[in-house]
Amino acid sequence: MRRRSEPHTFEQRLEAQRLRLEHEMARLPDGQQRDCLVARLEQLQTAAEMYDFLMLRQETPASR
Repeated sequence: MRRRSEPHTFEQRLEAQRLRLEHEMARLPDGQQRDCLVARLEQLQTAAEMYDFLMLRQETPASR
């Protein structure tokens, strides 16, 4: 039977994607493709920040 690999966390997947895009961006000259990668990196950064924010909110008990 085939063994499944351990699932990667959301943070690990974001980091892997960030590294891949930075590596790809380093090989591109200035232009539209590079600008698209910069925009995608900014989206990944925003996603990471939102995830961190939501995880902090989840850790703190709801005070009512």
